[in-house]
Amino acid sequence: MSEQKILEYLQDYLTPRRRGLFEKVINERTNHLTVVAQDVYQLHNTSAVVRSCDVFGVQNLHIIEERLPRRIDKEIAMGAQKWVSVNRYNTAKDCIKQLKDKGYRIVATSPHADSEMLDDFDVSSRAALFFGTEKEGLTQEVLDAADTTIKIPMVGFTESLNISVSAAIILQNLTQKLRKSDINWRLTDDEKQSLKLEWTKKTIKNSDQIIERFLNK
Repeated sequence: MSEQKILEYLQDYLTPRRRGLFEKVINERTNHLTVVAQDVYQLHNTSAVVRSCDVFGVQNLHIIEERLPRRIDKEIAMGAQKWVSVNRYNTAKDCIKQLKDKGYRIVATSPHADSEMLDDFDVSSRAALFFGTEKEGLTQEVLDAADTTIKIPMVGFTESLNISVSAAIILQNLTQKLRKSDINWRLTDDEKQSLKLEWTKKTIKNSDQIIERFLNK
């Protein structure tokens, strides 16, 4: 049975308000930009990045757990982990390869002087935004693989921002650029349908059993 038929059946279990909210939010989702967090020490920072992805409409978050396998703190993410697709990798090499294969530019975030200013960044092609640890930043492996590096302009004594703050600033800036542009940044119809089914299943209690009964009719 088609995914569409299953989705149509399950949506009868949702309130009209919930169905309308799904439609509204999914139309603002994008895979044109994606976010990568590499071995972030503080659990609450990764969780806050999940929340920022949801707030600014970035559907996929990639977490490299080469040295620090962690879970998402549900309290800090405030339920955002239900709506953002979290992809995990054991090595930076695997993550970079998969993203390059999908047509993403590898974009490292770094406060160093030779980095491109955030406001000057070109959003016309797909970009994977890499954020590093609070202490050391991104590894040399990621910096060497990067197609470009970007930085947030800062004029104070402090030379860097907390990763969760950096991610929020960069996502707000770049997603606004996308929405003001003529770029086709929204999800495809197939991506929307698959995501809507995923969200619907997460919303309905015992959705797997309901689907099984439907398929066996």
